[in-house]
Amino acid sequence: MEITQVTPSLWMFTFTAGQAYAVRMPGGAGWALVDTGLPEHAERILDALADLGARPGDLKEIVLTHSHMDHTGSAAALAAATGARVLAGAADAPVIRGEIPEPPPVLEEWEVPLYESVHAALADVPPVTPCRVDRELGEGDVLDWGEEVRVLAVPGHTAGSVALHLTSSGVLFTGDTIANVQQLMPGVFNVDRQQAVASFHRQAALDVQTACFGHGAPLTVGAGAALRAAAGQPVS
Repeated sequence: MEITQVTPSLWMFTFTAGQAYAVRMPGGAGWALVDTGLPEHAERILDALADLGARPGDLKEIVLTHSHMDHTGSAAALAAATGARVLAGAADAPVIRGEIPEPPPVLEEWEVPLYESVHAALADVPPVTPCRVDRELGEGDVLDWGEEVRVLAVPGHTAGSVALHLTSSGVLFTGDTIANVQQLMPGVFNVDRQQAVASFHRQAALDVQTACFGHGAPLTVGAGAALRAAAGQPVS
């Protein structure tokens, strides 16, 4: 696992598949985690947090941007080890709790070989342990991480995908609704590509400086302008 500092209060944890982000709240209020990687990553994440000065009890909230295994895989273990609250989009919460199976994506023809390759690479990954969801998130919800965090419903990749907009610091967490892999683009393997494209455009309209993706390097300067350019919108 690789650790990268994105901003003075934000770190990215990069795994063999996917990424998670640790946010240090101001004033010693604790930490938040956005996504948790594949199963069996909990100890590595806890070790990384310890290196950053965070004890297990300092982790206050775990937000899961969507229900896919490379984002929820270590959520149950981390929640048990830290007592952190787990938050996720309402439509994805039943999948995360293990109540219903993951809906399959509707693949574009060009996505089929990529999808098969990714799943072959993850064939030996242990199954995800179902995780409680303490709060189901929806459009317009607000979290308090020492600054306002606005929740955006951004369906398409999954039905319950959510993005997080830290309004004061200008940080956006997109989950897999946007990827920065070779280029900025809507994420692949969507349940509804038309919705996914609309969610990309919606996030591109935000005034943000930093964008953090589920796959690919964050943008740390002028992220909003870059997203609008990629979405074919006017850059202002």
